[in-house]
Amino acid sequence: MEGFGVHTSMWTMSWDRAGCERAVAKAAAYKMDFLEIALLDPPSVDAEHSRKTLEAHNMRSVCSLGLPEAVWASRNPDGAVDFLKQALDKAAAMGSEALSGVTYGGIGERSGMPPTDAELDNVAKALEATAKHAKSLGLLFGIEPVNRYETHLLNTGWQAVAMIERIGADNMFVHLDTYHMNIEEKGIAQGILDARDHLRYIHLSESDRGTPGAGTVGWDEIFATLRAVDFKGGLAMESFINMPPELAFGLSVWRPVASGELEVMENGLPFLRNKARQYGLI
Repeated sequence: MEGFGVHTSMWTMSWDRAGCERAVAKAAAYKMDFLEIALLDPPSVDAEHSRKTLEAHNMRSVCSLGLPEAVWASRNPDGAVDFLKQALDKAAAMGSEALSGVTYGGIGERSGMPPTDAELDNVAKALEATAKHAKSLGLLFGIEPVNRYETHLLNTGWQAVAMIERIGADNMFVHLDTYHMNIEEKGIAQGILDARDHLRYIHLSESDRGTPGAGTVGWDEIFATLRAVDFKGGLAMESFINMPPELAFGLSVWRPVASGELEVMENGLPFLRNKARQYGLI
């Protein structure tokens, strides 16, 4: 999971045959190293078609998701494991390198209280079983802490580290996101420092989830800290242009965050690539 990538939300959130062909061709045209595929509905994915399309464009991939409410791990760990195993099987069949994201819960999962020991026990149980299945497939398995408005379970880098070290699976990793870090960490780079031993992947996302470089994220601090910890993982630009209603609700995206693909890809992508080169990350 090295190099510079982009989340499929730039072009599609429906990983059907048409969405796959459009996103992979676009990512290749922009010379991305990999594509992060939003694997929101694993049963519907044509894995063989996805693999062939990715291979035809020499495009690597990782997959990401959040759990549907019926299988939130905090209250239905067995259901979460079943869903995640199915997602992992699809990811492996597609030739992806990892499954990550809010793999421990739902986007928009909030109880109104701090996480209970019982909830965290259930999450750990589900993640441990899922990590074992991922390892049997040769896949890495990540967890992404997100902000307090999207979950009450894991919000910071140190919380993600604590969960991984509790489980002890050597194929698990921390997946950070600059949008969430900008809200939750004591300093925007603190999550990188806390997660450095487990950090393999980071979303590069602006403070409004729009065009990188046009918001308030402290990009120099982010990239300098990644360089300081000798980060070798995946750098994935994430800007939400195409949002289905159910995901927009969980993410609280109520207005356009950019004028469209061209604004983000022609302004935000060069900005991030230049910063990554400036700090010797690519």
